[in-house]
Amino acid sequence: MSEIKLVEKYDPRGLIRESYRIDGIDAGQCRSVFLDWVLGAGARPALSEQIAVLLAHYSKDAPDHPMSDVLRAGLEGEAASKGRQGGWRSRAR
Repeated sequence: MSEIKLVEKYDPRGLIRESYRIDGIDAGQCRSVFLDWVLGAGARPALSEQIAVLLAHYSKDAPDHPMSDVLRAGLEGEAASKGRQGGWRSRAR
């Protein structure tokens, strides 16, 4: 599948695309948009793959855009969250 098709598939509502088009958008607003995107994103493929495709596509033309930073942080956070998350068995009793 082409990069454009993947971008459209992973950002069907255009939230990430539109954030790059908003003049003067700040990091906090980008985090809000990102959270909204994550809540609507499908579980397959993995979020990290979806984020990587979006970051590769949009950061080519805007590497210093606040959304590029948010997407990079999303990738780092996804990598750090691999493994056991806790649950009732990990709580002290």
